[in-house]
Amino acid sequence: MGRRTVGRRGRTPVAVGAVLCTAAALGVTAAVPGRAAASPSSWPAGAAQGAGDRAGAVSASPVHAGRLLPSDGDPVPYAFDEDARTVEGADGITGAARLEPGGTYRSSIAEDGKVYYRLELDAASNAYVSATAVPAPGSEVSAADGIKVTVQEADGSTCSAKSAHIGATQSPHPIAASASREIGRTKYVCQEPGTYYAVVERSGPPGSSPEDWDLEIGYVTEPRLGKADTTAAPENWDSAPPEGLLGEAGRRAGGSGFSTAAPLGQGVWQTGIEAGQTLFYKVPVDWGQQVYADAELGGVDSGGRYVGTALAMALYNPVRGFVEDVGSGYGGSRRSAALPVLPPVAYDNRHAISARVSAMRFAGSYYLVVHLGAGVAEKFGDGPVQLTLRVRVRGDAGDGPAYLGRARPEGAFEVTAEDRAEASGAAGGGPAGGTGSGDGNGDGGTGGVGGKAAMKVVAATGIGSGCALVLTLVVWTALARRRASPARAGSGRRRGR
Repeated sequence: MGRRTVGRRGRTPVAVGAVLCTAAALGVTAAVPGRAAASPSSWPAGAAQGAGDRAGAVSASPVHAGRLLPSDGDPVPYAFDEDARTVEGADGITGAARLEPGGTYRSSIAEDGKVYYRLELDAASNAYVSATAVPAPGSEVSAADGIKVTVQEADGSTCSAKSAHIGATQSPHPIAASASREIGRTKYVCQEPGTYYAVVERSGPPGSSPEDWDLEIGYVTEPRLGKADTTAAPENWDSAPPEGLLGEAGRRAGGSGFSTAAPLGQGVWQTGIEAGQTLFYKVPVDWGQQVYADAELGGVDSGGRYVGTALAMALYNPVRGFVEDVGSGYGGSRRSAALPVLPPVAYDNRHAISARVSAMRFAGSYYLVVHLGAGVAEKFGDGPVQLTLRVRVRGDAGDGPAYLGRARPEGAFEVTAEDRAEASGAAGGGPAGGTGSGDGNGDGGTGGVGGKAAMKVVAATGIGSGCALVLTLVVWTALARRRASPARAGSGRRRGR
């Protein structure tokens, strides 16, 4: 007897009912708090579940653990800003494309390349230009491979320059650096209005990474103050390590780029991360607040294997300026790495000699970027490793500086109530069981579900109950039809021969 095949006519009422209910449930769970907001109509055909879902990360679409799996199964390594305009970097100042304040751009740079972009600056605003370099997955890179970003005057005088490198993981992943033109009483160059240039150049040993790297260029301006600021950084701030966080971890899949960074508030968060993968998160940190973070890899069967530098975590400020990073080896047992204690966010931090203190100069979204080295796969296989992030935000939000004008993009140096709610889970599912105190800043605990979020939960519950009723009815109907037509089963077997 041959195997029975079921075509369109062969589908049972029960199967049809199950399919309809499943489709309806998926349409709503994408909007239920604790799940990624993604419309099923936007899913790529044939998309498969990824690492985050296999590791228990909560997501309602094929976006799992910060990556999108298209129909061919290849991961998208970096999510460029959807609004980014494509520009070509010039070989020199002649013909350099102009960047607009508040804009994001997509470009590229060749091995040993050096590309120029034009800026038109006034005599009052601070300007910050960042470049995120994206080596291709699987490409050969060395620890010294990197980029340098410079803002300079038309005559070539340097306003500032910053560099970023692949680092000890020696694994291809996005890296970012940000340079600036700042106005101030202690500055002696780059104070006049006029034409300036942002320059991005590749660095590294010859031949170590011959492929072109994609670039995402960001350009942010900061307005001047209503009155002159001090010229000294705060000397006294709480440098004591924070207390530990209690409670079970919530699930939060990471984003795959700065523009898709997943919001995190104070709490314990988990997802899965695969070797070679980079996850992006953003933490709202207001004026006067301190941010702390540590990352932990879960245990797997080690078999005596070890990777010298497996985990790398970096913190970037709202203009994608590097703040601090930390790394850790991995031998299959639980291993964590914590960022050092950083000062509260303050405008005057910019006058500090320490680069990591100076970087804590804005309120806004601070980005946690976590990378698991590609070499982990050689020792421990391709399966995801559990990643736990512990985030703390200490201190009450204070008043910001008296800016004269608005930042571009608008709100770049602000933290809104919506930002806090989204990060803590009140608008998207918080840590299960709570995460300790929030220091009065609204970022502690799981948050509540209210307004539209509560209605989404009710809708999901209603669909669940409705599906149960529908399935009961179709089962009853199917049984009734079978009793009425006893010869039906036999005819089905004859068709399958």
